[in-house]
Amino acid sequence: MSRVILASHNHKKLEELRRTFAAADSSVEVVGLHEVARYPEPAETGRTFVENALIKARAAAERTGLPALADDSGIEVDALNRMPGIRSARWSGPRADDATNLQLLLDQTFDLPADRRSARFVCAMAFVDPDGTEVTKVATMEGRIIDEARGTNGFGYDPMFVPDAQLGELTSAQMTADEKDAISHRGQAVRAIVPVVVRHLVG
Repeated sequence: MSRVILASHNHKKLEELRRTFAAADSSVEVVGLHEVARYPEPAETGRTFVENALIKARAAAERTGLPALADDSGIEVDALNRMPGIRSARWSGPRADDATNLQLLLDQTFDLPADRRSARFVCAMAFVDPDGTEVTKVATMEGRIIDEARGTNGFGYDPMFVPDAQLGELTSAQMTADEKDAISHRGQAVRAIVPVVVRHLVG
């Protein structure tokens, strides 16, 4: 069985990737960073989501010898000049976590009128094989931010983001895993890159 490592400690991302490979009826096994020897993780010094995803995937491939997948994702709020952007995970400072990042964004946008709340989630997925192969895919989920947090099923900024691609008014954190996978930036990017990985590793 072919193996690929996901360069992330996020178990929800790992579960999502495994679901997508399973749906593709592939024999590729996805392993997480907790299943391999620890290595110094690289600084995310890129200027774009794609650059940061490649940095992480290259490091994982080099350190483990396995083909690697990595993503870099975040939220862009138009009224904030598309920030936090690539700073999404570290938006509230050196001790940032989901709760502090979410609260900071709520504080910064609490008084925005409805017509200035447009935003999007962006995800760049990178695949790097030690043989030199590199592939990237980028996807977005358009929507708007709200002035409160709703839901507990997601992570990051999900509780204050309402996707356009739905009939209702649910936040990303109020959706089931299947509902979110179907429309999310990460779900789209994963579905785009998984067939490429399967063809490369399995043929």
